[in-house]
Amino acid sequence: MSIWKERLLRLVGLVQRHPRTLALFGFVSGIASFVLVDRQEEFARVIPLLMLLSWTWLVLENTLSRSLAPRFGHELPAGVLRYATQMIHQESLFFVLPFFFVTTAWNSGQAFFSALLLGAALVAIIDPVYYKWLAPRRWTYLAYHTLTLFAVLLTALPILFHLTTPESYKLAIVVAVVLSLPSLSRNVPFDGWGRWAALGALSLALGATGWLARSWIPPATLWLTDVAVTASLDDRTPAESLGTVTDAQLRSTGLFAYTAIRAPRGLDERVYHVWQHDGIEVDRIALDITGGRKGGYRSWTHKRNFPDNAVGRWQVRVLTEAGQMIGALRFRVVD
Repeated sequence: MSIWKERLLRLVGLVQRHPRTLALFGFVSGIASFVLVDRQEEFARVIPLLMLLSWTWLVLENTLSRSLAPRFGHELPAGVLRYATQMIHQESLFFVLPFFFVTTAWNSGQAFFSALLLGAALVAIIDPVYYKWLAPRRWTYLAYHTLTLFAVLLTALPILFHLTTPESYKLAIVVAVVLSLPSLSRNVPFDGWGRWAALGALSLALGATGWLARSWIPPATLWLTDVAVTASLDDRTPAESLGTVTDAQLRSTGLFAYTAIRAPRGLDERVYHVWQHDGIEVDRIALDITGGRKGGYRSWTHKRNFPDNAVGRWQVRVLTEAGQMIGALRFRVVD
């Protein structure tokens, strides 16, 4: 067993001497996985699977460390385990960034979430910030840990199991909360029933926060490839996209909201075109979309009934059934 111990320590030493290499690998593998998923190659499942396996190890690190101790002669040093945790954070964050950056609607609140992931990724590769500022703050570190796991699940679950976006989102919340319980339990300063009550309350708070924030979180494997607000369609092809529409034109022909939605692993779910006037919802139209053509699944809604006073700012938000925004179309109605 001394040979395996020597090899493990040599590997740890190599990674410690080249810490940025792992972050670069995570980012490159994320781009590679995104491209592979986009082309529907089965190999694309390998990288997300490795991400989930690494998180399984991270959750069980203390148990595994104790079980490996008899094999190696002593427990792995705490510093090695901390460094392994940092490596998984680096890999995970740079893996998910390409997915979220492509699917983010940057003129919405989703920009905050994607910027948060980018900031978390930078923290993971700056050792003084990660070890001296983040790690000592137990609750901040736990939030960081849970955020990273949640982002990985949102990306990996649809790729590995062909789940719909709502199914993936709900399952990601549940799994993230459950896998965070070991870390939560180490940070709760109570004993007995108080400890269990605190863990239950914290778990519910985490789950509720994830659900309420869903409109700010991009659907990691679902995005718009083409959009148009137009007066007509010809064989599923929109005419000129309009940014400004007169009230008379609106009453005459109505408007089409055209969207082409891309899901690399294929689509089979319900989305909504939500028509809003000056920020107020006036119509919500369901669309069942199926397929996986490279240009995106073409869908549209044709609205003819408008309020008596339709002048002002309009937008058509494209939402998943769980309430995540895929994108938005904007136009203005004038006299």
